[in-house]
Amino acid sequence: MDTSFSLNTLKKMAAEPDYTDVSLPAVERVRALTKLSCRVDVCDEVTPRCYFRSGVEMERMAAVYMDEGSLENAYVLYNKFITLFVEKLPAHKHYRQCSVPEKHIIMKKLQEVAFPRKGELKKRLEEKYDKEHKAFLRGQCHLQNGVLAANEQNHLQEVKGRLLAEERQRVAVLRQMQIESEQFRYFEDQLRRQELANRKAEEAEPQPIKPAPSHTKADSNIKRAPPTVSQAAASLTQIHAPVVSGAEDLRRVVVPRDLIQRFLRLAEVNTARGLETCGVLCGRLQHDELVLTHLVVPKQTSGPDFCDMENVEELFNFQDQHSLLTVGWIHTHPTQTAFLSSVDLHTHCSYQLMLPEAVAIVCAPKHNDSTAFRLSASGMSEVSGCRLKGFHPHSKDPAPFMVCKHVEVRESKLMVLDLR
Repeated sequence: MDTSFSLNTLKKMAAEPDYTDVSLPAVERVRALTKLSCRVDVCDEVTPRCYFRSGVEMERMAAVYMDEGSLENAYVLYNKFITLFVEKLPAHKHYRQCSVPEKHIIMKKLQEVAFPRKGELKKRLEEKYDKEHKAFLRGQCHLQNGVLAANEQNHLQEVKGRLLAEERQRVAVLRQMQIESEQFRYFEDQLRRQELANRKAEEAEPQPIKPAPSHTKADSNIKRAPPTVSQAAASLTQIHAPVVSGAEDLRRVVVPRDLIQRFLRLAEVNTARGLETCGVLCGRLQHDELVLTHLVVPKQTSGPDFCDMENVEELFNFQDQHSLLTVGWIHTHPTQTAFLSSVDLHTHCSYQLMLPEAVAIVCAPKHNDSTAFRLSASGMSEVSGCRLKGFHPHSKDPAPFMVCKHVEVRESKLMVLDLR
């Protein structure tokens, strides 16, 4: 890893205003949010149509956020939508040759929806942030007054504490004098006793002196070294130490519990013949969760190690009619284990470029295994820049893909549509 680049990036990020900082004026917070939402990249290897399809779904998500009152998320998405289709995508090498229905939809959405709603959201955010900033300033004023009052109280406490300390010192001195006086009287008494004993000894007949018995007693005040922590305990501490994750902040993807069973049932004929089957996972955005609601199996051609969708217009029309988002895809490995091949990596890269939360579920019925995968950060960087076709090697260290941690299986309704 390029340490200097990472440090410079962190310093730059630290220097940039944070839109969540209520101490900033409203205008600066909105400006920071706008800057954040303009970070959009376009890859020439992804077709313009994929971006137009993504734009259709992006606008749907923005509308949901706006309806749910999630103003920041809606503002960011509408800004990304505008940045992508006004500034970034026109520079794509195939943009001028692309003439698809989604392009006309996007142009219409830009004028009639995105720009007006961006202006509306900006105004609402400025009003919201202004209220929060004023509340912050009032809080600071109360805090300052509280500090002054606390200082006065602390001063009084210091005077009281000083008087109390002086009184304790006076009592301690008197107590010490009392102890010394008692000790002095004790020594005087001991001296008188010793003198009396000597006189009696002189008067009596001398007797042999017996040595006094020796009695050793352990000093209870000796400080002992604390017991050392065992190696096992140290290891246990290390094992249970919290791990700080550097993963992306992904929205949860909710998968119906019966998805795998129903998909494998549709794939049974192909699986028996050793052929792959694929489907598209569609859903909706609900309270900042991507809930998978539909499994669509499009027309397709397949073999033992590939599966290509056909007549995607049919799929797009269905999604548009039901306002569905593409949450990911699912396919079988009829004779192999569950993993992402190099072809799978390239397929999923386009899904994940459009939606960071997109999942690739691989079902290996022969091994009774089904796993949801996604590309790692290094995998996305490598695969998005790879120009090779077909099966070819990719880096294994670090691994280009990983098991999804943002997927949750729940009891939820799933609609299945087989278009084959």
